[in-house]
Amino acid sequence: MSRHALPLDEPLAAHAAASPMHVIERVVDAVRQRAAERKVSFNVEFWNGRRERFGDAPRVTLKLNNPKVALRLLTPDLGTLGEAYVEGDIDLDGSAADIVQLAIGFASGDAAERRAGPWLNWRRGHHGIASDARAIAYHYDVSNEFYRLWLDPGMVYSCAYFHDGDEDLDRAQQLKLDLICRKLRLRPGEHFLDIGCGWGSLVLWAAEHYGVQATGVTISQQQYEYARQRVADAGLASQVEIRLEDYRKIPGEAVYDKIASVGMFEHVGLKNLPTYFGTIYRLLKDDGLVLNHGITTRTSADDAIRGGAGDFIERYVFPDGELGDVARAMSEMAQQDLEVFDVEGLRPHYAQTLMHWVTRLERRRDEALALVGEKRYRIWRIYMAGCALAFERGWISVYQLLAAKHAHPGLSPQAWNRDDLLGTQAASATAAPALPQWPPQLH
Repeated sequence: MSRHALPLDEPLAAHAAASPMHVIERVVDAVRQRAAERKVSFNVEFWNGRRERFGDAPRVTLKLNNPKVALRLLTPDLGTLGEAYVEGDIDLDGSAADIVQLAIGFASGDAAERRAGPWLNWRRGHHGIASDARAIAYHYDVSNEFYRLWLDPGMVYSCAYFHDGDEDLDRAQQLKLDLICRKLRLRPGEHFLDIGCGWGSLVLWAAEHYGVQATGVTISQQQYEYARQRVADAGLASQVEIRLEDYRKIPGEAVYDKIASVGMFEHVGLKNLPTYFGTIYRLLKDDGLVLNHGITTRTSADDAIRGGAGDFIERYVFPDGELGDVARAMSEMAQQDLEVFDVEGLRPHYAQTLMHWVTRLERRRDEALALVGEKRYRIWRIYMAGCALAFERGWISVYQLLAAKHAHPGLSPQAWNRDDLLGTQAASATAAPALPQWPPQLH
């Protein structure tokens, strides 16, 4: 059996040979009891047209397309239910947010809260250069056009930053890019490296608004090609370089004044964190600054959680993805002589970002289907909605860690205050320029 197999367990197998009508009656009785216990409401439509309503005012309908998948409702598990939806054994009517709320309430109940949530057990992969390239290609090389349907115009595929909470996504992503540049205190002429540069938004922003010489590296072929074209179109080829390069292969010592890594932490692998942060130390100039922006679990004990959804994420979304907690991230940085002096949690920001993405994806459903097909659309829809709920409930979080390469005795290069970051009246004249005003756009 493959490591991705999600086999029918023995209690369900005992019912598999029963007649379809017996299956329906068995499922209806069990689901009605469980729905009452979990206080959830939904409709079920069976393959023969029979409809049943469970609870009051249901907002989701499960369409069961065969008797085998109906048996899954006897012992519901988030991973197998997610697999059934992606593979077309279950169809779901309702918003993605309502669907995920129902799935967690029905499949896990109070246990999900006690166990800090089921979206955390990404498997531990090998994380060699070749295997990482394959995993990144699976997720990011889907289709640039697909991502353009629901990302902002800058193609920023990471947590946005909402100043008041009511900004549109486009503005919030600009705020995030500028926040990173301000935290790093970028200055004209500095050499800036973005590890895992995605489609190039951060290096372009830093070059255009802060005058740096920027280098971005990625191992996604489609991101590399797209980012290079963006640089050329912006007329910044003399100022911005995009390279198709694994972080472990970046050459040089003490090359960069400032380094950012946004959304890379999740793909590195826990065993490779010393190599990852050690590489950053090697590449930074003395007293250089680094900002690491990454998703974390709530505690290190969450590594052992098993809720089924981790199998789903490993199989369908992020092969070999792996999360650590923020304390471990800080400890690993410190062990590589990167002194952390500023920590900001952005958990509510990511919950809101993800729901913006899901809403945009659902609005562009027909175009998404034409680009990537039904299966891929279902994967991204249910995954992003599930992660939004996981961030909302605090099962996972995201942090920006700002650190300095403390290469010699004495004070680190951090500023005495945070006035320039917080926008107070005491901010110095060298604070970042005002953001350009973009009109809200839906793409």
